[in-house]
Amino acid sequence: MQKNTPSKQPFRGIVSLTARRIGFVANEKFEEDILIPEEYLNTALQGDEVEVELLPPRRGERQQGKILKIIVRKRMQFVGTIKIENGISTLIPDDRKMYATIIITKNEAEKLAPETKALVEIIWDNPRENPIGTIKKVLGKKGDHEVEMEAIILEKGFTSGFPENVEKEAEELKKNSSSTERDRAERRDMREIPTCTIDPANAKDFDDALSFRENEDGSYEIGVHIADVSHYVHEGTALDREAISRGVSVYLVDRTIPMLPHILSNDLCSLNPNEDKRTFSAIFTLDQNGAVKERWFGKTLMHSNKRFSYEEAQQTIESGEGIFGRELGILNVLAKKIKARRHAHGAIDFEEDEVQFTLDAQGKPIEIKRKVRLDAHKLIEEFMLLANREVAECINRLEKETGSKRLFVYRIHDMPNSEKMEELAIFLRAIGHELPTLQGKVSSKDLNALFKRIEGEATEGLIKTAALRAMSKAIYSTKNIGHFGLAFKYYTHFTSPIRRYPDIMVHRLLEKYLKHEVVHASELNKYHRLATSSTQQEIAATDAERASIKFKQVEYMAEHIGETFDAIISGVTEWGIYVEVVSTKAEGMIHIRNLGREYFELDQKNYRLIGTDTRKSFNLGDKLKVKLTGADIDARTLDFALFV
Repeated sequence: MQKNTPSKQPFRGIVSLTARRIGFVANEKFEEDILIPEEYLNTALQGDEVEVELLPPRRGERQQGKILKIIVRKRMQFVGTIKIENGISTLIPDDRKMYATIIITKNEAEKLAPETKALVEIIWDNPRENPIGTIKKVLGKKGDHEVEMEAIILEKGFTSGFPENVEKEAEELKKNSSSTERDRAERRDMREIPTCTIDPANAKDFDDALSFRENEDGSYEIGVHIADVSHYVHEGTALDREAISRGVSVYLVDRTIPMLPHILSNDLCSLNPNEDKRTFSAIFTLDQNGAVKERWFGKTLMHSNKRFSYEEAQQTIESGEGIFGRELGILNVLAKKIKARRHAHGAIDFEEDEVQFTLDAQGKPIEIKRKVRLDAHKLIEEFMLLANREVAECINRLEKETGSKRLFVYRIHDMPNSEKMEELAIFLRAIGHELPTLQGKVSSKDLNALFKRIEGEATEGLIKTAALRAMSKAIYSTKNIGHFGLAFKYYTHFTSPIRRYPDIMVHRLLEKYLKHEVVHASELNKYHRLATSSTQQEIAATDAERASIKFKQVEYMAEHIGETFDAIISGVTEWGIYVEVVSTKAEGMIHIRNLGREYFELDQKNYRLIGTDTRKSFNLGDKLKVKLTGADIDARTLDFALFV
């Protein structure tokens, strides 16, 4: 729908491609993005900045455009599989949004065997010709565990190792890492206060720790101690530049691609047990209802007395025995009270189902099970949320006290798009649930009420996923608009500087403000640029994590062809239904030809397929018994049939 009369002048925008070789570019003059047919893509690739000219409008059709030129290429490197046919070597890209087959130059092709995976850099200027690729790295044989994981890492723009100069800087820091008299003079000493870390059992990088002690008046002093990464990683160094380029650590099914070298992430900065560590702390005095009465922020020295896995912490919470038995019990009670207060203020409780894998020595999955959210997980989450919110509110208080704006990096979450909320409400109504909307606006309390109603239902995961997709995405920004999902007016990321670059920025800025140093407005552009790139890297990391999960799900299911599974219908299309296996969350398709002998029609309005003879229907959210009939590991797809 057109907002107002569009200009005929070309405009700039970012291309978003689909796997069907269609592009879209946003234009503020239109409600909908401009559609770019394949013949008008003009070599544009996903994420490219382009110049677009509008095509003459057609009545009743979406506005189309054609790309005049590429202004900035987002990427020129692609991972794929080598194919050799009639003496010509090509690379079939793993990325389904890369719509052109890449021709490998003859001298490069001689090095390669068919079915090899490789990373190539392309040149592509002529839309009437295929892109030409130069081999940058040969990964190995397609299908091999290590090769496929490396392919995911490279495809999403990350690298496993670190440049030599970055490793050298990290080694130099290690040589001079002992705490000094200056540390003891300038930092608050928290080493005598009982302190512990709670992390996944296989974690090696410990960002955060909690300290606890009871005050004589019945209140509690809770310390949230965060690795002081900014003490080691200084602006302008090779370490800093590398951390900026990565933005985040990437957590795949079987490995972590760290943002910082292991010397820092697993040793110098990591809050390992029984070691004195430099930390940046948020220390709170809480009453017995979990309300903050006092807060203090600053550099500290701390000493972790115990490293808990989440499972060990949960056992301690439940038994109340052993080291930290009493402390964890009280922290758990306080966390629940803090969470209840958040919800009363409108915070949305998104707890998506996740899966975890058991792999054999060769990296093949031998078990998939759903992760269980324990009180220990929720305890850590609440105190991290508290620290992040309080740090952002500290900046707001400084602004009020001084009457001047402070440059800062916030974690923001905009209100949902009204059109998407209306679509969500229609979708929910079709599967038997109501979500009140007023001109496309939805209250967080109504969303929470919905999630409470569907708890334990077969469609719970489906509905939460749909709601999450309808939401705006949380991003990093120097402009604060609050966080809709958490119902916080002020929020930032302070608690994970080992694995997130924005947290390092927040540490640096907070330290300057606590020291009454000036951060000049001229630095705004730099921080805005870094916030934007951090958001982009976070998205790429999430894509990589999901790709590794999808790969391992399909690889696991491929060993179970012919077996039956409980599933629910997760999608309905004119060519069949998508089903999600309950036990593994693996998704696949039952083609329409395998639904029965009769003809089925798509009832798009009600998200179902209906048989024209019997009126039998397949509805979104229906439970089914399915049989796995095929698995394509290369394409990451599964085929099912009804089990009757």
